[in-house]
Amino acid sequence: MEEREREELFSKRIRAGKRTYFFDVKSTRSNDYYITITESRRYQKDDGFAYEKHKMFLYKEDFDKFVEGLQEAVDHVKHELLPDVDFTQFNREDEDTVGGFGSDLKWE
Repeated sequence: MEEREREELFSKRIRAGKRTYFFDVKSTRSNDYYITITESRRYQKDDGFAYEKHKMFLYKEDFDKFVEGLQEAVDHVKHELLPDVDFTQFNREDEDTVGGFGSDLKWE
């Protein structure tokens, strides 16, 4: 079961400095769906740049648990560890996203 054989139904790219995150919705042969989350990091190598990629697979039965856990972790950092940080300072519009639309991904 090659990943390249899976149909990609949706893709969202989030640029974050030297890192880029990709959220891709794909289908299986049995018409089920899953999400791949890929972190791509650019780094200097010899005479140019190279990319290091890390990928996770998120299956439908884990969607709610994953989102809940991520939200709890983000809230803990924002409200318990760094309550004085204005996190809106990190928000910036990136017009160069998949489909030409700005990011509508929000974790609050």
